[in-house]
Amino acid sequence: MAPTRSAAPHRVDRGARGPAAPAPGPAPRSGRGVDRADVQGIVGSGYGRLPEAVFLGLRVDDGAAGRALLAGLLPLVTSMAADHGTRALNVALGHRGLARLGLPQAALDQFSLEFTGGMTTPTRSAFLGDEGEHAPSTWAWGGPTNPRVDVLLLLYAASDVELRTHTEAVRRLVPADGVEEVVTLPTATLAQRDHLGFADGISQPTVAGLHGEGADGDVALGEFLLGYPNAYGTRTGRPLLPAAADPGRLLFPAPDAGTPSVDLGRNGTYLVARTFALDVTAFWDHAHRWAARTGLPAEQVAAKMVGRWPSGTSLTISPDRDDQAHPVDNAFRYHRDGDALGLGCPIAAHARRANPRDSLDPRPGSEASVRVNDRHRLLRRGRQYDVLPCDQDAGDGTEADAGRGLHFLCVNANLSRQFEFVQHTWLNNPAFAGLQDSPDPIAGAHAPDSGVFPLPAEPVRHRLLDLPRFVRVRGGGYFFLPGVRALHYLASGPSADRRTP
Repeated sequence: MAPTRSAAPHRVDRGARGPAAPAPGPAPRSGRGVDRADVQGIVGSGYGRLPEAVFLGLRVDDGAAGRALLAGLLPLVTSMAADHGTRALNVALGHRGLARLGLPQAALDQFSLEFTGGMTTPTRSAFLGDEGEHAPSTWAWGGPTNPRVDVLLLLYAASDVELRTHTEAVRRLVPADGVEEVVTLPTATLAQRDHLGFADGISQPTVAGLHGEGADGDVALGEFLLGYPNAYGTRTGRPLLPAAADPGRLLFPAPDAGTPSVDLGRNGTYLVARTFALDVTAFWDHAHRWAARTGLPAEQVAAKMVGRWPSGTSLTISPDRDDQAHPVDNAFRYHRDGDALGLGCPIAAHARRANPRDSLDPRPGSEASVRVNDRHRLLRRGRQYDVLPCDQDAGDGTEADAGRGLHFLCVNANLSRQFEFVQHTWLNNPAFAGLQDSPDPIAGAHAPDSGVFPLPAEPVRHRLLDLPRFVRVRGGGYFFLPGVRALHYLASGPSADRRTP
């Protein structure tokens, strides 16, 4: 339930936080390089120095109230250029939220089809595997029977006390009428390991130019920020406006538009939010059952499904034991380092499917294979949770509904080619890389107790049958994470030629 609020104005506590995103002057006409002050901070990092977080979902019923909220939030928004201090805030907007704020239909139509249609259409649900007990109609938030989330606020803090103060300061900015907090998603204190006991946050792509000059082998900046060349050397489609619609020159010009235009999408990106309940007990019961049948230690069976040892050490580098003294190496490749057959890290393992590295056609083991892989990378920014308050009446007493799970967040500039491709073609695909009836053992969509996990071994391989589904989808949505200048533009209010019909 949303907290009660008084209609009386409150003073906003702006203490103990990092530098706010300043009100921007006119955008540089050249638009060269990344303006770090214009990129919201979550693109650059997951705020590892701020272990506490909460995510607030708001519904906007009145455009003027929504713009007032955005204007009030702007001094608190954290950019990549800011010293995070002890607090951070980032703002993401749904497609209908953008319409409520007054963005004209011509601009709304330029967003990607996936974002425009949303995550919960029947076609999209089938494509993502969100069916049966995972269908949006069963979700705790973001589904068709839940209150609409137009604005997603991501709040981070250095301590629990600081987070409570930060959250209340933000809530005091929510207008008493026209905007309502409809979902609160708390998180667990940031830990080095996930609920299954495995090291978390490994294998993030290095992005060219995001944190410096970049190097050979970095993933193209346009894969994660709109307005820059992507892995194909082109700019991903994004919303552009006539130059006349930006008299204050807040937005960067769009040199590729053909006519005088400004780029509402530049330095923005798409944010995928998915809430997963995790059945930890079922996972380890399955690992112990197959350990008894294969003669392998339960930890090794679990590591084979995950694709790394609990410490984060690669199975390709250390196939037989968790070498905790070995540094976590993210530069390895499966074919180049002698694991083409999956004798170390099984081909069906979660980590190998989510990031196949050099395992893809054409020419597995080559740089061409790595380049194909780099067209489907994600920047993961999720946080675990211990309690999902909005799910209190949805449980059936199983571990999956008892509390533990993950608020999965990822940043990508192309929802279709990045997030949706990875989910559909790599994780859910039972025939991935020539396999048969073998979805991802952790995050793949399949009927309960129906999947197979092949575990290559010499002289005889193992086949782990009756794979349970350890993860249940409990909510989600697609959001646009604007650049800071675009947030200022949206908060400024529609003029006559910008008003939504």
